[in-house]
Amino acid sequence: MTVRRIVVVRHGQTEANRAGVWQGHLDTELSAVGLDQAAAAAPELAAYDPVVIVSSDLRRAAVTAEAVAALSGAPLVLDPRLREVDVGQWQAMATTTVRERYPDVLAAMERGEDVRRGVTGETLGELAGRVGAVVAEVIADLPAGRTAVVVTHGVAGRTLVATLIGMDPIPAAEMLRGLDNCHWADVVETASIYGASAAVTWRLARWNAATRAATL
Repeated sequence: MTVRRIVVVRHGQTEANRAGVWQGHLDTELSAVGLDQAAAAAPELAAYDPVVIVSSDLRRAAVTAEAVAALSGAPLVLDPRLREVDVGQWQAMATTTVRERYPDVLAAMERGEDVRRGVTGETLGELAGRVGAVVAEVIADLPAGRTAVVVTHGVAGRTLVATLIGMDPIPAAEMLRGLDNCHWADVVETASIYGASAAVTWRLARWNAATRAATL
């Protein structure tokens, strides 16, 4: 079997990341550190020789993806379905403020309930639906033995990986946590151990991988 590969990348750091601000669909730029992280990670991601790079259209992800595309020569496609989870009323709000104003919602999340982020935002189930649709389309067009790079966000990336490997996004939130800035997950196609007639599945080969420079 000639395996296919999906590399799921989180964007580089933003000032909002550094300050502990909930971004959601807020369109923030990479910080100076984030630009350095993207530049450092790009050669290793380009070395996967992707046939396509699909990215969230938010600037922090798109600029990260552009760094990879510039080195790999692969076409870059921007897709708003790869945006971060919609955090509703929490958008642009500091984590400390969220803890003070929305303790009940946070408590429900800690109990494993799939509540709407920020009261009016998305559930993880809804997020899984939209990012899962993107990766299904990517896989449908991905030739045997080739790689696609998907650039997205922390919660969206974790949820996408969970969906791809057949894991519920709720326990995945606790087990996988989130990708760090400019880190990535390597998900590969694999045949079932139960025989050639079984459906092909996907397995997580690497999680939260990065170059040393990208961790600065």
